[in-house]
Amino acid sequence: MVDPLASLRTPDDPPVDVYLTGTVFLDIIFTGLDSAPVRGTESWARGMGSSPGGIANMATALARLGLRTSLAAAFGDDVYGDYCWDSLENGEGIDLTPSHRVAGWHSPVTVSMAYEGERTMVSHGHEAPPPDPVPGCPPRSRACVAALAPGRQEDWIAASARDGSRIFADVGWDDTGRWELAALADLGHCEAFLPNAEEAMRYTRTVSPRAAARALAEKVPLAVVTLGSEGAYAVDGATGETASVPAIQVEALDTTGAGDVFVAGFVTGTLAGWPLADRLAFAGLTAALSVQEFGGSLSAPGWVEIAGWWQHVTSHEGQAAALRHYGFLGDLLPSASRPLPLRRAVPTVGFRRR
Repeated sequence: MVDPLASLRTPDDPPVDVYLTGTVFLDIIFTGLDSAPVRGTESWARGMGSSPGGIANMATALARLGLRTSLAAAFGDDVYGDYCWDSLENGEGIDLTPSHRVAGWHSPVTVSMAYEGERTMVSHGHEAPPPDPVPGCPPRSRACVAALAPGRQEDWIAASARDGSRIFADVGWDDTGRWELAALADLGHCEAFLPNAEEAMRYTRTVSPRAAARALAEKVPLAVVTLGSEGAYAVDGATGETASVPAIQVEALDTTGAGDVFVAGFVTGTLAGWPLADRLAFAGLTAALSVQEFGGSLSAPGWVEIAGWWQHVTSHEGQAAALRHYGFLGDLLPSASRPLPLRRAVPTVGFRRR
């Protein structure tokens, strides 16, 4: 429905808007559990779905927001690998040219159980052998999304930054327990760093998310700290601008992939040149819409879902807060005279096409 970069595109643009790389899992998600499974018993879930997960969550979120997305990942030659490849390439329009198939390697799998607003996950997989021959530099792109890890340096991140790509990075839990920013070797190549509040405070040795964001803004041009149900806070280290946007209160079905969707929304707004507060608001909105459905890539919202939400809030009284923070959507979204349908992937492996 919407190309957020339409007014910015020129014939000399890179062929790719966003490049990313990582591990694709087959996610199997159980929802509708009343409590955590108890040892020695059998639990029945009221809902279940399957979808590509892992790095596919963010790739799908970016593609559904209208960005030309390219993904480098390994795919097994099993049925799970076939399903994930087909879902991403044909279902979501993601460029898999940098990806490769691995004969005899089974796809990584994650089982996620959602209950009481949280989730428990069990994963299995083996490291994929590298492609032969090893591909060269990533495709030229407007931006890249990188997952930083302590003690790990990725040559492609520096190469992409030198080639003009804007690097956005998030980070996971530091299993070493040291929480040293200096160990994030590629942080110096990043334009924006988007940790959650706990990660940000541990890396900066601060006691509040806002203090952590200010400390991080001394290391990267833009620091964005996600605050879960309290929203997000950002500091632009270059200009000193700050922005804070509260979260949209929703009933969460499954939080799988919400962080990935937030990053995708923020990248979209940044590449489109929106003000910092609008970028934060849009990222929070996409994350809020995602947790109301199950699965990571399954629940990533596109412009249809965003337009449907906007129709709802503008047609009901008592939505002053939404109109204040999200008024920019009015000029962006197409008008519609009837309720818009939701777009969701088919949440089951193995349905035959007719």
